[in-house]
Amino acid sequence: MPVRSFRPTSPGRRGATGFSFEEITKSSPEKKLLAPKKQRAGRSNTGSITIRHRGGGAKRKIRIIDFKRDKAGVPGKIAAIEYDPGRSARIALVHYVDGDKRYIVAPTGTTIGQAVIAGPAVPIASGNTLPLSALPLGTTVHNVEMQPGRGAQMGRAAGASIQLMAKDGGRALLRLPSGEMRYVLETCQATVGTVGNAEHALLKLGKAGRNRHRGRRPQVRGSAMNPVDHPHGGGEGKASIGMPGPKTPWGKPALGYRTRNNKRTDAMVQRRRSRGRR
Repeated sequence: MPVRSFRPTSPGRRGATGFSFEEITKSSPEKKLLAPKKQRAGRSNTGSITIRHRGGGAKRKIRIIDFKRDKAGVPGKIAAIEYDPGRSARIALVHYVDGDKRYIVAPTGTTIGQAVIAGPAVPIASGNTLPLSALPLGTTVHNVEMQPGRGAQMGRAAGASIQLMAKDGGRALLRLPSGEMRYVLETCQATVGTVGNAEHALLKLGKAGRNRHRGRRPQVRGSAMNPVDHPHGGGEGKASIGMPGPKTPWGKPALGYRTRNNKRTDAMVQRRRSRGRR
């Protein structure tokens, strides 16, 4: 297992776990597949904070991932498996026979020298990309498009898998990792297999500093604030919030409040995500 524990040389190390990176075969990324990432610290183009508790962190560069897999019929081979600081999954460097190089999200079981190819009539094997119309029912896929040709938008995180449940009238019914049942067009592409590095869910940071390295700043409980700062604030000692349910600093319900508001695609969702999952 690539998750390892550390010697308890300090309180932070005692409960922390990390990756052994034994599956990584290349330490430096391809320079032509990098893009600069500007640190915005959760601020919009006007400078106002739109995402709280962001800022600082290690400097990163964006790895340009091929989510469209539009090199139909061009075979390629996995040349390296690399670490991507911007995502939980590992990425694989693909060398195509025409000399092109691209990154893809590495599926489970990816090995050096493995052949991958995209197209409507390619073999159904891990790492290959096909339209949903060409896959049998029950197939486990990832990197699924929501609109044909737009590129994969679903099933991209470590350990994620989507199951093809049914086909009807040019649409395919998918079961997402959240438990949601959703329709997409059969012409949308998907990659066979499960996203690798499923052990990412077992990682324990162990200390606050590792969150700061990720660009996450401390979050303060609303009940520890004053009434002027948060609806939960105020009271003597450890007081209850004094309301039926928790709220955001702006008075909106924080739990059990459905935030989906897209009537255009409501018909594509057959069943909402399972209870108990966020």
